[in-house]
Amino acid sequence: MIKVFGHKSPDTDSTGSPIIWAWYLTEVQGTPATPVLLGEPNTEAAFVLTHWDLPKPEIISDVTAEDTVVIVDTNNPAELPPSVNDAKIIGIIDHHMLVGGLKTKSPIDITIRPLACTATIMHDLMGDALARAPRAIKGAMLSCILSDTLEFRSPTTTPHDRAVAEKLAADLRVNIAELAEALFAAKSDVSAFSDAALLRMDSKEYNVAGKELRVSVLETTSPKTVLDRKDSLMASMVDVAKEDGADQVLLFVVDILREEATLLVPNDLVKQMAEASFGCTVTGDTVVLPGIMSRKKQIIPALKL
Repeated sequence: MIKVFGHKSPDTDSTGSPIIWAWYLTEVQGTPATPVLLGEPNTEAAFVLTHWDLPKPEIISDVTAEDTVVIVDTNNPAELPPSVNDAKIIGIIDHHMLVGGLKTKSPIDITIRPLACTATIMHDLMGDALARAPRAIKGAMLSCILSDTLEFRSPTTTPHDRAVAEKLAADLRVNIAELAEALFAAKSDVSAFSDAALLRMDSKEYNVAGKELRVSVLETTSPKTVLDRKDSLMASMVDVAKEDGADQVLLFVVDILREEATLLVPNDLVKQMAEASFGCTVTGDTVVLPGIMSRKKQIIPALKL
């Protein structure tokens, strides 16, 4: 049985895409596959599972040499199980930059395309076979695209992502604005999460100028809910960084509707990085970055000291 999984902080794309691709491998390719997760899905992803009546995949912590796997929505070993290189990797489907570090036991299929969403790539790879997909699979695909593009607001959005989403919505007879509003409302409901959980909810590890960074993004239609907790969040950054072997946690609170990000600035290191990276002047413990919405396209490429 092939295991299909995404990264350790399962958002909608890393929850939905394993389900989509496992369906395709099993029902179209005739190679039994099952989706698995590397952590609890975030609030938006959990909403998607409920909304489309999809069972939550099993959560696993590691893989073994006996496992055959397909990796989706990442190619970064830091975001994958500790023993991923021991497993038999047979495929990677992703839309992020190539990081390096994965080792395979034989040649594999790799598809990495500059699109906003892994599910868009899967739509293209499936071709006419997608017509056979049940409503829930198509619904998961549409939800992934709306989530990753922030309903086409994100600068990562391509005309193709939008065209695929509109085609799926028409097929499903779904109103895009209404579904996106429900997705973002679920994403914005973070009241039940601890500060540490929020800092790790949508987070990726990067090395910038010799500093190990955990770069976290919270996309929300209610940024005040998060920013009202800024003091405790900044205090929690110290322990989270220590526990995760990082030098610093960066938290960007993305306001989906205003199309801007607020960066929390707990110390001089973050102040220096913010000013060097974004050409801003920091005068307090937060700084607003107009137009900044994408970690992949706007934040990570800009970071420097």
